[in-house]
Amino acid sequence: MIEIDHVSFRHSKADGPSLRDVSLTIADGECVLLCGASGSGKTTLTRVINGLIPHYYEGDMSGSVRVNGLDVTGAELYETARMVGSVFQNPRSQFFCVDSTSELAFACENMGINEDEIAERVDEAARDMGIEDLLGRSLFALSGGEKQKIACGSVSALHPDVFVLDEPSSNLDLASIEDLRELLKKWKACGKTLIIAEHRLYWLRDVCDRVICMKDGRVGFDMPMDHFASFSEEEYRAFGLRSINALTLFVPKERNGVQEGSRRMVLRGFRHSYGNVEALDIDRLELPAGEVIAVVGPNGAGKSTFAKCLCGQQRRSKATIEVDGELRKRRQLAKSSYMVMQDVNHQLFCEAVDEEVRLGADVTEEEVAEVLGALDLLPLAKRHPMSLSGGQKQRVAVASALLSGKDLLVFDEPTSGMDFQNMELTASLLSSLCGKASVFVITHDPDLVRRCCTSVLHLEAGHVKTVIGGR
Repeated sequence: MIEIDHVSFRHSKADGPSLRDVSLTIADGECVLLCGASGSGKTTLTRVINGLIPHYYEGDMSGSVRVNGLDVTGAELYETARMVGSVFQNPRSQFFCVDSTSELAFACENMGINEDEIAERVDEAARDMGIEDLLGRSLFALSGGEKQKIACGSVSALHPDVFVLDEPSSNLDLASIEDLRELLKKWKACGKTLIIAEHRLYWLRDVCDRVICMKDGRVGFDMPMDHFASFSEEEYRAFGLRSINALTLFVPKERNGVQEGSRRMVLRGFRHSYGNVEALDIDRLELPAGEVIAVVGPNGAGKSTFAKCLCGQQRRSKATIEVDGELRKRRQLAKSSYMVMQDVNHQLFCEAVDEEVRLGADVTEEEVAEVLGALDLLPLAKRHPMSLSGGQKQRVAVASALLSGKDLLVFDEPTSGMDFQNMELTASLLSSLCGKASVFVITHDPDLVRRCCTSVLHLEAGHVKTVIGGR
């Protein structure tokens, strides 16, 4: 049983508390969906359950948290880790090894489990997650979704009593989400307690027993899944939530007057391999210029490698793009492009949000305020970017791209960790760039594609499968 008793928490140097007098009881074997808008306190609540607060994240905390009788606010982290397994929003932050097999085994080794049993658990976790083909691979050569699978597998191998997952589907393709759903069902059938913080809700409809919605650091509502699933679409929107009804087709939006074929870009020589593994092989590809193009496909399809070639980041790449008769090679691509990375922590450098978004850009205060306002970031303008939630950081990186003045913009999973409202804000801003820049959006988010992308490029195994234009 998990007992959270009047817990409040304020991060160091934060303007206000992230949790405000939260009290909850979660029974053994219960599966709970933790939802709410970005910054509502979901991630903070997961961290008090797994003990990272107060032992790792500094701040002022009151109240108590007990997991199966253990006071995790006072116990050492290694004691809590024996019973609580965690999958973080950014899987890189929980890796300790350089290859996938060692990472799957690491937590078990750390707990002193014997070698033969560790080998059995690693094999079992790989089968459950469908990642046998990822064993023995360098973690640095994996896609974001593949890393997420390894993170889930490493926790699964530990066999904890409680699983805490923070946005576990954020970097996964639709097929991998189905694999994860089946794994959660298996854990649930074994009597495990599951707490899943998520923005994408549809895949958890037949998994979770209970829904807890956070709002401004408090419990907004706590109800059975059956009741929550009966909400109207307007009720989901009122709480800033995505619909629980599945929307899984990548369909482009209407072009709204944009003439198909009015401007074209020609991509040539988009090829790259990681050692002996071919990641991308596109000889020639013609696409509309000055539009918003979705790049979709399964994890490991070559989407992120494609993005790096677009931005001239692959040093040995001979990729070129011709736009309106102008040929751009790697150096020209690097100068004319801007990428929002899948892990935005790698591109946040300044002490305040408003400083971050104008870094390297020739923009006025009014332009900065306009973009921050459009992305609901003005109240956070003086906050340190690294003190923000995952979704808020993502919006800061999007704002930096919008203010960069580049004419080739690449967004790698720009709505990862975003709630419905901020996904719509981001989609609206991306859509407004149509005719001003060529925008590539690498995504697993069908909601985003329907709202802002006029074409869909589908990659599979490093090759172009289809290109779908607007209707």
